[in-house]
Amino acid sequence: MATMNVLVCLEPKKMHRETREIPVPGESEALIKIKSVGICGTDIHAWSGNQPFFSYPRVLGHEICGEIVALGKNIQNLNNGQQVAVIPYVACQQCPACESGRTNCCEKISVIGVHQDGGFSEYLSVPVNNLLLAEGIDPHAAALIEPYAISAHAVRRAAIAPDEQVLVAGAGPIGLGAAAIAKADGAQVVVADTSPARRQHVTSHLGLPVVDPSADDFEGRLRAHFGGSLAQKVIDATGNQHAMNNAVNLIRHGGSIVFVGLFKGDLQFPDPEFHKKETTMMGSRNATPDDFAKVGRLMAEGKLTAEMMLTHRYPFATLAEAYERDVINNRELIKGVITF
Repeated sequence: MATMNVLVCLEPKKMHRETREIPVPGESEALIKIKSVGICGTDIHAWSGNQPFFSYPRVLGHEICGEIVALGKNIQNLNNGQQVAVIPYVACQQCPACESGRTNCCEKISVIGVHQDGGFSEYLSVPVNNLLLAEGIDPHAAALIEPYAISAHAVRRAAIAPDEQVLVAGAGPIGLGAAAIAKADGAQVVVADTSPARRQHVTSHLGLPVVDPSADDFEGRLRAHFGGSLAQKVIDATGNQHAMNNAVNLIRHGGSIVFVGLFKGDLQFPDPEFHKKETTMMGSRNATPDDFAKVGRLMAEGKLTAEMMLTHRYPFATLAEAYERDVINNRELIKGVITF
């Protein structure tokens, strides 16, 4: 049998390279040769031992671009040689959430690269229903369709309309994606982050105004961008308890908050402020096929690029040895992609 190289997280803080047989695709699967894989916070937390509901050993990687090299029986709508992105959420299709079309929050969801082995591998067999054609898109950008889709879902949850005034809190990958997609949808977007380097990234690569939430005059600067008002919509991608607790203070009366960032703990906010603003508050989890399709269209139109999010590239051949130094301990990293 032909073999492939695989990176396996054997246990916390131990990444190991090993050889496995190249899988044979099942009847409803496609075998893809991996071209590029994004490195997510989930992959970093799993290596560190801080990822909940996680078991070892595991092949990480759920932000995947590849080329179809083999197909299961009776698959008519795909062909060898096509470039695809992977939709990593394998839903049960039977729970009430799935039956209502909300497969992103399936009660029994299994995520490729989290609950089952993923893309830190030269080949991967994937259900064909979890593939999105991504031909003509740079492979580094195509690997980022998944995090961009999470951002797109948050924007859709916020029901952002053209010319609405939107604050995106947090300029990590998901915040950058949300800001770029809200801008593409015609919103007036301001991004808040405490990191000067990330604020500079927003200015340089997204062309959007930025504010520092730790500054004494933060609210005044924010209002200045919105004609004296607070934001109509806040998308919080910080995953930071203090920032999330404060989000209700950043919307105008009648405003909305979407939490796409997550932390392990409880939120607390002043009920009088929540009520007098008639606040709409909601969570955003994963993404749907429609979100992936939207991102694919925006990439094809040149409205989303790899450079808006991507800061580092890593060769697969040497990643096992360099993972701790160049990924885990890299304070300049915003988003990295593994190249094959």
